[in-house]
Amino acid sequence: MKIPTPREIKALLDEHVIGHDEVKKVLAVAVHNHYRRLESKFDTKSKDDEFADVEIEKSNILLIGPTGTGKTLLAKTLAKLLGVPYAIGDATVLTQAGYVGEDVENLVRYLYQNAGEDVNLTQCGIIYVDEIDKIASKTDNVSITRDVSGEGVQQALLKIVEGTVCRIPPKGGRKHPDQEYVEIDTRNILFICGGAFVGLDKIVAERTGKHTIGFGGTETEVIKPVETLSRDVRPEDLVKFGLIPEFTGRLPIIATMNELTEDELVKVLTEPKNALVKQYKKLLAMDNVKLEFEPEALRALAKLALKRKTGARGLRAEMEKLMTDIMYEAPGNSKLKKVAVTEKMIKEML
Repeated sequence: MKIPTPREIKALLDEHVIGHDEVKKVLAVAVHNHYRRLESKFDTKSKDDEFADVEIEKSNILLIGPTGTGKTLLAKTLAKLLGVPYAIGDATVLTQAGYVGEDVENLVRYLYQNAGEDVNLTQCGIIYVDEIDKIASKTDNVSITRDVSGEGVQQALLKIVEGTVCRIPPKGGRKHPDQEYVEIDTRNILFICGGAFVGLDKIVAERTGKHTIGFGGTETEVIKPVETLSRDVRPEDLVKFGLIPEFTGRLPIIATMNELTEDELVKVLTEPKNALVKQYKKLLAMDNVKLEFEPEALRALAKLALKRKTGARGLRAEMEKLMTDIMYEAPGNSKLKKVAVTEKMIKEML
């Protein structure tokens, strides 16, 4: 495949995802380098190159940010833009092999199925693991019992993230001795992990927020905004949060996403290629009904999402609630030609 430049990748992301310019730059560079890495592994022309013996290591990505900021959307959009298969999994349902729950290797099986059961295509895909912060160990005390959904899952994930050969049952289900398996090498699969990491800013503040001032050497707290703290995240902060050092070491690229502003949420409703407003306009246009939104109505929806701290994800829920009656009445109603959504309608919905 033709690998787009980082600038081209960011431009494509801009069409689908609002805000997060710095994060999109980081992702664009990381993804470009990852697929150039794969290209170099299979490029026979470069055998006489002075860097022929240099092996480029895989750089998996960790996205940190509140719910509704677009972490999953970024990963999904990247895969679609590059034309590679992707799979999305939730870390909270994963367990160590042998326990009730989902084996971490199921993530690879989902990718294999989404790749049309093509092994080579699977091995160049992207896996996004959401809620990765939920499997952090919340205590420094070592337990004598096995940790089914915390450190144990991190250890299990570590193997496939850094690269191993997974033997997966192609049709799913539990493994058994007489079953046929498909072997998938995960060394070239790009892993993107995401999580809200609630409380991580306090850990960063403890490390960075104290300064010695005055002749007496008195320590004083310097309060930094969350946006500044999030840019200061280091692997040791993640370890203190509860991720094991080996796992954080396999996620060398850390990108932080802040809550979307009111203006950005308004843009989310209207500007992306698949913006919610455009989707509803298209649906109603099929019934020859014109849909319009007053600017104040869009802003009221954005304020609602901010108030409820649900981000862009919450916008869809509010929009669905708003549009239910309209979508119920419009189909087959020849008298209905135009619908205008006003700020008053949003306030009445509260």
